[in-house]
Parts: sequence; C-alpha cells; structure tokens
Amino acid sequence: MQVFPHKHIHTEIKETLDRNDQDLARAKIQEYLDKEQNVPLNIAVTGESGSGKSTFVNAIRGIDNKDEKAAPTGCVETTMEVTPYPHPNYPNVTFWDLPGIGTNNYPAAKYLKMVGFEKFDFFIIISADRFRENDVKLAKEIQKMKKKFYFVRSKIHDNIRNEERSQREFNEERTLIQIRNNCIQGLQDICLQSPQVFLVSSFHLTLYDFPLLVETLKEELPELKKDAFLLAMPNISVDMIKEKKKAFQAKVKYWATLSAAVAGVPVPGLSMAVDIALLVGVVTKYVLGFGLDIPSLKRMANYSGVPYEELKKVIKSTLIAVKVTPELVMRLLAQFSSLAVLLAAEEGFRLIPLLGIPAAVGLSFTFTYRSLNMILDMLADDAEKVSLQTQYF
Repeated sequence: MQVFPHKHIHTEIKETLDRNDQDLARAKIQEYLDKEQNVPLNIAVTGESGSGKSTFVNAIRGIDNKDEKAAPTGCVETTMEVTPYPHPNYPNVTFWDLPGIGTNNYPAAKYLKMVGFEKFDFFIIISADRFRENDVKLAKEIQKMKKKFYFVRSKIHDNIRNEERSQREFNEERTLIQIRNNCIQGLQDICLQSPQVFLVSSFHLTLYDFPLLVETLKEELPELKKDAFLLAMPNISVDMIKEKKKAFQAKVKYWATLSAAVAGVPVPGLSMAVDIALLVGVVTKYVLGFGLDIPSLKRMANYSGVPYEELKKVIKSTLIAVKVTPELVMRLLAQFSSLAVLLAAEEGFRLIPLLGIPAAVGLSFTFTYRSLNMILDMLADDAEKVSLQTQYF
C-alpha cells in the first residue's frame, strides 16, 4: 500500500504559491521529502557476551569496526548498557546494541523490562556457537509481548576456516548444513518449536544467510517501515540495488505530480525554482540510498578494503559529493538535451494567456518525471558497478 500525503497539505502548498510565498512553498515541499525519512525503525541486537553483537551492528550499518561511529568491539563484553547506533544516512533507523542477557547487571528474568522492550520493532538474537537456555527464555518472552525475533548464528567464517584446516575432505555446504541443524536441534531440545536460524559472517555479508535475513526482515515489517529498512541496508548484491531502485521508482509519479501542481501557479520563474529544489531533495534520497555520497563511499572503502579512488573510478554520474546542490543537479541535467528543451518550453508556455498554464503543467510533470527516471537509472547503474567492484577487487 502506497502512503500519500494528506490532501490538506496540497491545499496549504497551493495557498502559499498563490501568495507567491516561495520560501514557505519550498518548506512544505521539504516536509513531503522528510515525511518518509522520519518513519522510526528500532532494531534490537542482543545475545550473550562475546557473541559478536557489536560487530554485527557495525556491519549492518556498513561501518568498519575502527570507524569513529562504530559500536566498540572486543573479546570481552563491551556493551554495558543499552546503546543506540543510528544509521549514518538514515538516522530514523536505529540499531540498539543491548547488553548480554544473563549477566549480573542484566539477569534473564528482568532483561526485557530493563532494556525497554516496547520501543523495539523486532529483536535479533545472536550467538557465536550454540543458543542457550537464556536465549530461548528471551525468545519466549518476546513472543508473549507480540514482537518478532530472529536467531543469527554469527562468526560463520571462523567455523568454515577451522573446518577447512582440520578436515581431509572438506565440503563447505555440508559444514553449513551441520551448523544450521545443530543450532535448530539445540533450540528444539530446550523447547522452542520450529526455530529459523540465519548463518551470518559480519565480515562477509554477501555470503551465507545475510541476504535471506534482510529479505525476511523486510517482508515481515509493517508496510510503512519496509522502505526505511530496505534503504538503510548495505548494497550487498545487485538484487538489493534493484529493489532499492524499484522502491524509488514507485514514487517518481508522485513527485512529478507535485511539480505539476506548482506549474499551475502563474508566477514567472517559480515553477523552475521549485522543480530544481524538489529534484535536489529527491536526488539526495537516491544518492544516500545507493551509498554514492563521499562519506558513504569512504565507509565502503574502509569496510571492503577497496581503495576509495578505485570505487570512484567506476562511477559515471557527477553527483558524487558531500552534499547534492542545485548547481550539481543543473550541471547533470545539462547533459540531457531533451530535458533542457522541456524546461525552456515550460517557462515559454507560461507566458501565453489562457492556454499556456495547462500546457506548462503537463510539461512540468514530464520534465520532473523524465529527470528523476534518468538520474535514477544512472545512479542505480553506478551503485551496481561499485557493488561489483567491492566483491571482485
């Protein structure tokens, strides 16, 4: 179900435009742009101490353990209290690193109440070997509270490496099946029915079950939060990038309709100014969602080990910057001659009495619709190239 803004906001924008209040009109349009980005999503990551919770919290945000925004990691329990870690590009999406269950400070019986369970959308329960009684107790309590939980078996790369060294006839697929079955059997032995276990390496998110975990979480979230979750996920595959593109594409018609509404106000130059402001806002969403801004690319370089300059080399668009500006967008649009013609024609038609405004409305819709689709195609293509570069460097 697509969520559209309420009609009264349309009326407010129309009134501000009729009064030629350009600043307020832009503010209202920005309200549209921010609405979706402000949907809160709170994800709890928990488990016994030393299970790799903090490393997982960093990895799922696309952050290296040494990054200044990273959750602290170590061989002993480093999470002493409930700690929020917002996503660097989507601060409305927060991963909460919870202290290990069953410690002296956080006894299992009082754990959920002490960590403030009600604020979390779902729980990820992590273990580095087998899941224990405390994990099952926690899962059952979460179930009672009508919340979702997911078991993640971490540090799979360590197990694979150790098995490869010790076995004469090593078979990775067989080893993974054994690990999964052992986890499931262990949970069933302590009275948890039909558990699903995801095998994950926080250092190699493209491998094992992390893509399946992301897909499962997305599908089981409420409709309003699906896109917030999807866009905050790292670009672990070309399929993930295609999904992000599809989510963005679903809203292009809406932004074009908003642009057309502005074109219906007979104020010279207003439509073009608002169109560019709107494009800057939406394109910023695209750049951040695909991780193509400079800070995101540098985080990707640190996390993947691929030099930043190598990632930059494969990118075609000129929008690689710390911040998308009107100048950057205009420079990019100038590369598409058909768009420049549309923009000029729209302003020209506005000067023709009676018939000019309806024609300008149609041209404004077409200009914004084509611009966003062309830019989206370009950025998605760049994101795919960057993703492939990090996998095969």
